[in-house]
This record gives sequence, C-alpha cells and structure tokens, in this order.
Amino acid sequence: MNPLLIIGDSLLDRDLDGEAQRLAPDAPVPVVDLPRESTRPGGGALAATLAARDGRRVVLVTALGDDEPGRTVATLLEHAGVEVLDLTNGGATGQKVRVRAAGQPLLRLDYGGHTDAVGAPDAGVVARITAARTILVSDYGRGVAAQPQVRAAISAATDAGARVVWDPHPRGPRPVAGTRAVTPNLAEAQRATGTGDDALPAVTAAAVALRETWETAGVTITLGARGALLVSGDGTPLMVPAPQVRGTPDPCGAGDRFAVSVAGAIADGAVLSEAVVGGVHAATAFVSGGGTATLGDAVGSSDDTSDSAHAGGDGPAHDGHTASDDPNTALDLIAAVRARGGTVVATGGCFDLLHAGHVRLLTDAAALGNCLVVCVNSDASVRKLKGPGRPVVGERDRRAVLMALAAVDAVVLFDEDTPERVLSQLRPDVWVKGADYAVADLPEARLLAEWGGRAVVLPYLDGRSTTAMIKEAARHARN
Repeated sequence: MNPLLIIGDSLLDRDLDGEAQRLAPDAPVPVVDLPRESTRPGGGALAATLAARDGRRVVLVTALGDDEPGRTVATLLEHAGVEVLDLTNGGATGQKVRVRAAGQPLLRLDYGGHTDAVGAPDAGVVARITAARTILVSDYGRGVAAQPQVRAAISAATDAGARVVWDPHPRGPRPVAGTRAVTPNLAEAQRATGTGDDALPAVTAAAVALRETWETAGVTITLGARGALLVSGDGTPLMVPAPQVRGTPDPCGAGDRFAVSVAGAIADGAVLSEAVVGGVHAATAFVSGGGTATLGDAVGSSDDTSDSAHAGGDGPAHDGHTASDDPNTALDLIAAVRARGGTVVATGGCFDLLHAGHVRLLTDAAALGNCLVVCVNSDASVRKLKGPGRPVVGERDRRAVLMALAAVDAVVLFDEDTPERVLSQLRPDVWVKGADYAVADLPEARLLAEWGGRAVVLPYLDGRSTTAMIKEAARHARN
C-alpha cells in the first residue's frame, strides 16, 4: 500500500451510553442513568486512524490544543501508529459528545468551533505536504485546511501532480483547484448549490455544477443509504448503490471511511470511478460490521453532518404497480407517478438469458425512483445487434420474465437499434445504463436533457454476461 498524507481538523469524540427508563420530574426529558463513557479520536484523526488500520503508512497534519482533549487525541494517534505533524492550536481542541440511551442518540454537545489560532507550518511541514503523492483533506471547518500556508502547500502539491481528495465542510474553504475528487455529502452539496431537491436529476445537476465551480476532476456526492453519485470525465454520472444492511446501523464515521477508502484506492493507482465503487462498499462494510462501536477506544464517531456514505434502509418508495407490457399502460403509470411528484426511471437492453447481473441492474435502477420502465429490444432488433443466432429467448418470453420481477413496473418493446424513439414517448426522469467502472459517454444523455432528464451509469456485476453463458453452455454440450 502506498502512503497517505492527511490534512485536517482533529477532534475528540466522546459517547455517554446509559439507560433511560424514566422522565425527569422537572421537565419531559429522559433521565440517562449510569452512563458509560468511551473516548475516541474524531475528524481528521479518525480518518488517519482508519487509514492506519488499513495497513497504510499515514502522516497527519493537524492542530491539537494544549489541553486534556488534545493530549488524549495525540496519545490515541500514537497508539494507532500515525505520524503527527502538529501545527498547534491556540484555542481549545474540538469535542463532540453524544448522549445515548440503549445505543440511541438523545443529544449531541459540541465544544470548540472554527478557530483562527491554527499555527503556521514550518518549512519541514510545508516540504512534507508539497512532496506528498496522495493527500486527503479531512476538513471539519475548524481552520487547518484554511490556514494560508497549508492551503498554498496543497496547491503546490497539486500543481506537482499530487492526487488530492478533498472531503469538504460547509464552514471550511473551497477545495483547491485541480483536486482529483471532492466528496461532499448530500446536505453539503445542497448547501453549496442552494437546492433542497434530493431527486437524482437534481443531485446530478448539483454535482455537475460543483465540479465546474470547484475546478475538480470529479465530484462524488454521498447519499447515505442510497450510495454515492460520481460526476467526472465527460460528465456522465455514475450511480453506485449501497448494498442493503439489516437493522438500523449507526452511520457515524462512515463518511470518513468512504473518503479514506477513495483516497487509498487512488494512492494505489485506481481510477476514480473504481475508487468510488470501492468506497461505497467499504463504508457499507464498516457500518454493517458495527462501525466505530466495534473498534474500542482507538477510533471515533465523527460524522459532522448526519448524511454520510453508509448503507441500510431503502431508496425512494416504489409504487409497486402490477407490471404490464402495454405501452399505453406504461404511459398511464408514468402520468400517475408524476402527478404524485415521483421520479420515473427507465432502462433498456436485450435481456437475453436473464442473469444475476441483469437482476442487480434492475433492482438498483428501481431504487433510484418510484417506478421502473424497461425498454426491451425486439427479436428483430436483437438479431441486428447480436447476429443471426440471437436472441436465444424470444421477445414474448423475455418480456414475461421481466414482468415477473418485483423491481419492474412496465415493459415496452422497441424495434429500432437504439431506444431514442420510445424514450421520446416515455420521457423518463432518469435513464439507466450498465457499464464498467470507466464511465463511457451515453448518447441518450443529450436526448434526456431535452426534457430535463438525466442519464446515469450503474456499475455491472462483475463476471456476468449472456455471451459468456452461451459459450459456457456450448462448452458443456460438447463435453
């Protein structure tokens, strides 16, 4: 694993966990009895600890206060094997205290805010920053990323070819130009763009706007249980759904886990889209495995805003209509969904010999809105695209199988090589295509833009393809 330099604000996270079985006599608030305290590093210190636990050599540029919380964080970082370059903080070390009953948060107390008392880096620290090959900026809005000499050093490293991932904060500075990726969560992206719409077209538009404003190669907006959306390259969005997690997991720290995974993958040579896919799965595994609670006092829960990149829960409510292959029924369904303010999703393909990759694509596509319409190539269209031996399964049976899937609300057949004509009739809000991690240009994107829709890419499930299934079946038949 290649090393990682992290620049960010370090916090001390404290959880007070007890039982609440009665209300206070003087106010209708729960009384938390016999709280047990756990203390862990937070903010940039959490990111550094997680990266070190990955087995990576980590240098953390931060500012610790000359107080008991600052000394506690320093000790925990030392135990984690993190090298600390302390700029010193003339103010108090930030603290976040969660009061919980039976594991459920009741109250959070924050101590210390943005400070202008962050010390200037000496020449040695500046040299370490400018020489770094991969940098993660873990900004918690408390002054380290905004320190002028630190910011100038990050910019110099970027100009020299460093790969910079910037995890922003509403109170922090804008990312330096030329970063490899910026990873706001949904609340941060909405605040930066002045929008409150969380539908996928609006989220995509926010990512496109922020990519231009921040002058970055890519913007990834984390969407909590929905996963993450990446806009990079030619602007075609890649939507990476989060695997489902049972129960109600604690998402704290998942945003840091996501950012650390993305930065680490980039440090090791991954392309951005591949890094984001890995980051979503890393955050999901972190949350489903118990999150910060399973790591003892060596790590902390520090998600500064509530919407982190975690998995669990459901996407938008799906209308659950009985599937139909009548085009008029599909249009009626779309009209009904739109009348309720819902989002219409469409996808398309041959779907010859339906396999696990198809099912995953359709399930993930359905989670992006309130109904899913599948546009299916007719037999004649498949033969033109795939050759005289295809399709293996006729259009009637392919439509029947698709309509039996819970994710599918309507199926529409088309005879052309491409679905532009049927898309012009349906006018979906979101058009979904499957692709590998290298996001390709989608010709349908220009058509969708005519009515304000968005084309997005979902990653394929590796190793699944109809062609491979046919070849494997033929091989078995010969043996």
